[in-house]
Amino acid sequence: MLRITRIGLPQGHLIVTDAAGKTIRECSPALPDHEHALDLLVEWLRPMKTLSAVGHRVVHGGPAFTAPQLVNEGLLVALRSLIPVDPQHLPQALGAIERLRGDLPDVPQVACFDTAFHRTMPRIAQLYALPRRYTDAGVIRYGFHGLSCEYIVERLRELDPTAVRGRIVIAHLGNGASMTAVREGRSVDTTMGFSPTGGLVMSTRTGDLDPSVVLYLQREGGISVQDAGRILNEESGMRAVSEVSGDMQDLLGREEHDPHAAQAVDLFCYTARKSLGALAAVLGGLDTLILTGGMGEHAAPVRERICAGLGFLGVHIDPECNRVHAPIISPDGSPTTVRVIATDEDLMIARHVREVVKDVGYQS
Repeated sequence: MLRITRIGLPQGHLIVTDAAGKTIRECSPALPDHEHALDLLVEWLRPMKTLSAVGHRVVHGGPAFTAPQLVNEGLLVALRSLIPVDPQHLPQALGAIERLRGDLPDVPQVACFDTAFHRTMPRIAQLYALPRRYTDAGVIRYGFHGLSCEYIVERLRELDPTAVRGRIVIAHLGNGASMTAVREGRSVDTTMGFSPTGGLVMSTRTGDLDPSVVLYLQREGGISVQDAGRILNEESGMRAVSEVSGDMQDLLGREEHDPHAAQAVDLFCYTARKSLGALAAVLGGLDTLILTGGMGEHAAPVRERICAGLGFLGVHIDPECNRVHAPIISPDGSPTTVRVIATDEDLMIARHVREVVKDVGYQS
């Protein structure tokens, strides 16, 4: 596996591992932007004679794409038309796809959409109360973190085939955070909406916000559309509330002596707890709560605070199991099973790629 991270930071990070997980190469190159990261990626991929296919996580698939798709010109045209819907992510994804089409023209590429899992939501859960001309133009609730949710559902099916048919909330708690209500293995509602900005308070995103706040900032502050996008997605969330960091680990280390850091942690947990209650109402109860993502998998204090006071939903935490990050952190006999499951979006993409290239006749 080749992984490139810390793009845009003073020092990037590249690590290459073999099938056994052994590190082949690790370095810290300068990666000021995604274009430089792509240069590095292509440099590594071009000599690989056995490369079978390339999979891409595409954040937004719009209303049309409900499953992974083989990349072709028709797909690219459709995705370009969605750039106004997702200007933050789609240009980067399209840049990567088009670059690899040029450098590796014989290698099939597959687009895997983060919105696809949520296309099973009932129509009523997708609607905004806007004039129908905007709804008809695609201004609806799409939901995100779908690849993570899909992996978690598959993993739960392996762990407990009975539980996967019940009422489940998946809490993907990372820098981007969302919760999804799942029944019979299918998404029925989720906290993110038209974009990944909505829902829970996040590391640098506002989460749900009265839309008149944006109008006020534009009217009284004179900010542009671009400025508003930057504020909502990059300068808000826990970073804004704490005034020091959007990283939960940093904030937990500061909260005893920094009231703003403590408030940021409390706000995150409060909005998560409130959303969990709302999704349980959608489901008519709760059988399984699954915590995943960086905070969901590793931040025991966050898990404890989100679940505090939810005994009326059958949610209880065993403090010792939670402290050691046990696979199940609820007490034996608890009405709701609370699980910690590590997500693996990369593996989910790899599985999709294998199936798509097999179905269209490529050898993998």
